Amino acid sequence: MARHELARFLRDRREGLRPQDIGLPADPHRRTPGLRREEVAELAHMSVDYYTRLEQARGPRPSPRILDGLAGALRLTPAERSHLFRLAGTSAPPGVRAVRRVRPHIVQMLRRLPDTGAIVTDAAYDVVAWNPLAQALLGDDLGRHGNLARRRFLGRGHAYESSSAEEFGRIVVARLRRAADRYPHDTALTALLGELRTGSEEFRQIWAERPVHAPGHRTKTIDHPTAGTLKLNCDVLLVPEDDQEVVLITADPGSPSARTIRRLAGAAAS
Repeated sequence: MARHELARFLRDRREGLRPQDIGLPADPHRRTPGLRREEVAELAHMSVDYYTRLEQARGPRPSPRILDGLAGALRLTPAERSHLFRLAGTSAPPGVRAVRRVRPHIVQMLRRLPDTGAIVTDAAYDVVAWNPLAQALLGDDLGRHGNLARRRFLGRGHAYESSSAEEFGRIVVARLRRAADRYPHDTALTALLGELRTGSEEFRQIWAERPVHAPGHRTKTIDHPTAGTLKLNCDVLLVPEDDQEVVLITADPGSPSARTIRRLAGAAAS
C-alpha cells in the first residue's frame, strides 16, 4: 500500500471539487479549497477521523467498500477509481455487467479509417460497433448476428473459412473466461455461456483447458464469398475503462489483398 501517494491523491481530488459539484450551495467565504474533510467523509459513509488518517498517511489499508465509497464521494472517473485501488494495494472489483455502450469518440475513429476494417467488441464478444469495410469483410449480418462467440462455435451468421479458426476459438474462450470472472452477475453473459456449453462440444473442451491469451497482432487468411482469398492482419487496441477491444483489419501495403480491400471499401462507402 502506497500510503503517502494515496494520501496525496485523496487531498488533490478533494481540493479539486467544488461544493456545487456535490449539490451544496457555493459559499464565497469558504477558506478550504474544494470540499472539507467532513463533507467527503459524510459522502463516503465513514467517520471523519478515519478519513483524516487516510489523508495523513496514518490509516490502515482501506477495504474495497471504503474505496468504492471514496470513489463515489470524490466523483472519480473509472481510470481514477482504478488508480485509487492500486494505491491502496488491491484490485478494483469488477463491474456488475459488461459495458455494451460505445464511447462516441471510438465510433468517430471507426469512421475515419476508410481502408481499414474496424469493429469494437465488448467483454462478451458482442460486436457493439463497426465500420462499413468491416461489414463487407465479415458479413452484412453483423447487426443481427453480432456475437463472435456464437458465430464461431454455433454457426450463427456468416462464418467464412479462415486459417485462424482454431486459434480464434481459444482466444474467444480465454476472453470469455476472464469476463465470467469479472462479471459473475451479468445475466446476458451467463446466458451466452449456457448456450455455448449446450451447443458446442468444442467450446466445452477448450473451456476445460483454461486457455490464456493476451490480445495483440495475428494474421489470417479468409475465403471471402465475393472477394476470394484474402490475407489479413488483425491488430487489437484496448479500451480498458470499458473492457472493450477495437480490432483493426488491414492487409500488407501493395499486396493483392490490399487492392481488394480498397475496392471493397469503395463499394461499401458508396
